[in-house]
Amino acid sequence: MVLCRPMNLADISNIRLISQQIGRSKLKTAKDIVGWMGAVQAQDYAMAKWAIGLRLPGSTDQVIENAINNGEILRTHLLRPTWHFVSADDIYWMLELTAPKIKESMRSRHKQLGLTDAIFTKSNSIIEKALRGGKHLIREELLVEIGNAKIVLDGNRVSHLLTRAELDGIVCSGAIKGGKQTYALLDEWIPKTQPLNKEEALAKLAKKYFTSRCPATFQDFAWWSGLPINTARYALEMVNSDFISEAIQEQIYWLPNSYSLPKEDKDHVYLLPAYDEFIISYKDRSAALSFEDRTKTISDNGIFRPTIVVSGQVAGIWRRTIKKDKVFVKMVFFEYPTHP
Repeated sequence: MVLCRPMNLADISNIRLISQQIGRSKLKTAKDIVGWMGAVQAQDYAMAKWAIGLRLPGSTDQVIENAINNGEILRTHLLRPTWHFVSADDIYWMLELTAPKIKESMRSRHKQLGLTDAIFTKSNSIIEKALRGGKHLIREELLVEIGNAKIVLDGNRVSHLLTRAELDGIVCSGAIKGGKQTYALLDEWIPKTQPLNKEEALAKLAKKYFTSRCPATFQDFAWWSGLPINTARYALEMVNSDFISEAIQEQIYWLPNSYSLPKEDKDHVYLLPAYDEFIISYKDRSAALSFEDRTKTISDNGIFRPTIVVSGQVAGIWRRTIKKDKVFVKMVFFEYPTHP
């Protein structure tokens, strides 16, 4: 690693802008971006497309949707129990690595909802039969098939049935149909890739994280990956020879051995989407987000608002409103911006 001076806390967020492909990006496709990031949180579909697009110079909404329609990137449940975009190249090994813990974390909720293994097996079978032959169906179409089999769909059972089908490797996102997202059979839509054993998968996940989100701490990685603490530690140990550690304010941050400290990014303002990885993929977000402004950015119930980032710091929030053929953007700064 080449450093022209010691790294300090103020450097961290500016380096992250570059490592996350926000400040500088040489990647050419949406698949490249998602593959570099490992996974991109995507419960807000429109904002997740924005997250990929802002990292891909010259891209449009249609470019991102084309990557979805071509099966290059997929939207499914991975890592922690929430939606993520993932590259088609990574779906199989990442699902095999992280799905078991997600399913275990949902066990008590399934019990409350009366969802048994027998019900999941039945639902999966119905879903597989409905999609077999290259069919891509929207959620409502699948629910008709499941409901016809007398499986109760009230409460929150629907989301859990479909999520379980994803975690079991039955379905993934398909091509957009009539402006709506669809489900497709994973084994039909995406060719199987070379399987990885658990050690290989752990090493690959850790390397992707600490390369794409550096500087980052072990605690950040454990949070983002959703892995058990000891497993996450083992993953870092397997790749730490490729990284160097830097101690800053009693925290240990990891960066690739070949990293050079960039110049401070003072000339750019970024409108980051809700749940962007620049904020959400770290347990400790204080490098970019002050304690005083945290509640303005993240609600008490875990809603991450779209942010305005200036010189690596969250300086405000924004909101987009679409009316017919016009887009309105309202920006609210935490402090009135000044100019030199």
